[in-house]
Amino acid sequence: MQDSPAPQQVTALRAGPETATVQGLPYFNGISADSAGARGLAMHLVVIPPGGAARPHVHEGYETGIYVLEGRVETRYGMRLEQVVVSEPGDFLFIPPGVPHEARNLSQTEPARAVVARNDANEREKVIPYDPPAQDAQS
Repeated sequence: MQDSPAPQQVTALRAGPETATVQGLPYFNGISADSAGARGLAMHLVVIPPGGAARPHVHEGYETGIYVLEGRVETRYGMRLEQVVVSEPGDFLFIPPGVPHEARNLSQTEPARAVVARNDANEREKVIPYDPPAQDAQS
């Protein structure tokens, strides 16, 4: 008789303490391989402080879905971070793997909050800082 894999458990979690990230934003850990034994999903709460911004970065090999709870967030993306989308409460944002991006809170007085979900339970190890190329002199 073959050994069967350990049964999965239903795991209830409360967002953990603030965690520093490569992106430079405070995360509150939720679901991941470490916290819940997840195999293909990570889900966290991110808070962008008033006037704050993420450092430019790329997610290597996984998709990211974001749902904005509070605030207005400008996301710049593309090789030179030249494209822009603004998200507000109730908006969803999809970021494909390998797309350079950064998020900025448009408010100078209120934090922005969002739920971030990724299809990789170990995604924290695959966030790569990104240094956009300089703008051409003719641009």
